[in-house]
Amino acid sequence: QGRPYTKEAAMAKLSASEAATFCAHQAIQILGGMGFVTDMPAERYYRDARITEIYEGTSEIQHLVIANRILHEYAQLEVALPASAAQGIEQGMASSAA
Repeated sequence: QGRPYTKEAAMAKLSASEAATFCAHQAIQILGGMGFVTDMPAERYYRDARITEIYEGTSEIQHLVIANRILHEYAQLEVALPASAAQGIEQGMASSAA
């Protein structure tokens, strides 16, 4: 469709890599000392999961990409809104903060 999907791709990569690392870490915790033995599949899964957080952009970079795209989308939205609508949003935010 020709629309950018940078934010969604970064969100998917970040979520998948963190979930894989969490699951592999839990498997090692369950296995205890045996989880660190190189013959155990859990050890290999953990190494593979950790590398997904490092390879092709670290998790921190993914956070920055997501934040950058959100700010960019907000800036476009702010320009597209009429002045009266933008004032209404600001007033609503101010009243909800009080």
